[in-house]
Amino acid sequence: MSAWVLPDHIADVLPSEARHIEELRRGLLDTARSYGYELVMPPLLEHLDSLLSGAGEALDLLTFKLVDQLSGRSLGLRADTTQQVARIDAHLLNRRGVTRLCYCGPVLHTRPDRPHATREPLQFGAEIYGHAGVEADIESVLLALQCLRIAQVPQLSVDLADVRIVRSLLAGVPVGLAHLNQVHAALAAKDASELARLTRDFPAPSREGLLALLQLYGDEKVLDEAKKVLRPASALDQALSDLRAIASRVDGARVTFDLADLRGYAYYSGARFAVYTPGASDALVRGGRYDEVGAAFGRNRPAAGFSLDVKQLVSVVSPRPLKAAIRAPWAVDAGAAAAIAALRRQGETVVCMLSGHGSEVDEFCCDRELVRDGDQWHVRAL
Repeated sequence: MSAWVLPDHIADVLPSEARHIEELRRGLLDTARSYGYELVMPPLLEHLDSLLSGAGEALDLLTFKLVDQLSGRSLGLRADTTQQVARIDAHLLNRRGVTRLCYCGPVLHTRPDRPHATREPLQFGAEIYGHAGVEADIESVLLALQCLRIAQVPQLSVDLADVRIVRSLLAGVPVGLAHLNQVHAALAAKDASELARLTRDFPAPSREGLLALLQLYGDEKVLDEAKKVLRPASALDQALSDLRAIASRVDGARVTFDLADLRGYAYYSGARFAVYTPGASDALVRGGRYDEVGAAFGRNRPAAGFSLDVKQLVSVVSPRPLKAAIRAPWAVDAGAAAAIAALRRQGETVVCMLSGHGSEVDEFCCDRELVRDGDQWHVRAL
């Protein structure tokens, strides 16, 4: 095998795309900071039992594993950063009030999580801890939308669901884990015949409610219909109320509901959302409420947030124009060197031409040049 061949679904990022990714990363972090989110940088490598504890258990098959040559303990290369941020909130910060944290860094997957995806996403996320009210859910959705707008993603659509709806229908139903997983799969696939078979021995209200969920998708009228056809329960009422409150605050994006959507069922504890744009094969953002995420670290407090892959964003937005630059001769005298230094202090990109060579670049457009006029150096348009 050639030494330059990379593993499947792993790729180098070349100059123009790398600049675009980096500009997006900075824009996303600046947007989160404008909402009061503090940046944290968890390590790429961590003890496996920490990465896979609690809600992180679902990441087992996605996590690369190795043995620490110093301690002999099993280590993991993170497949998601949320579990680490929950550990930071629970143990390192240990604050009593609301804590807002954001992050942006690579994660590694043993296999791609969607068709044509990289196994090395650059994950950006924002988490808010310590507030159980729907305000935290609303803030997560609004910040996610603002981040996508900063990235210039067009025609945004928000899809909302809530795991408490299915849980309220299954409350009191004696069912094993394997059977429950089959029910979840049938709901996700909207397979009415399979769901009817799996629930034939359930109490009638639960069975009828689960089957009704398959039709409960669309605009806000879905919430009114759910109120009519589903078995009354306090958890159901709260879920529908929260979904309505979140939808009421979304501006400039289409909002839909799919009450049978159970992606992340074992992870989320309340409302969950996904944000889409035409042309993307999957959601650009996934998030919601996950109040159980800190339980494994001994501090189970309310949490909501979202994450996205910055590399995926680059694939759905228009390429950015080349950065304007100034072409200059190699600084052969103090005057030229001073002029070049002054231009760079002003934020200009100055590309010095080395003797006997042109300059081959993918991301700069030299639309001006530094020229000498007598004893002075000045910039002129090309």
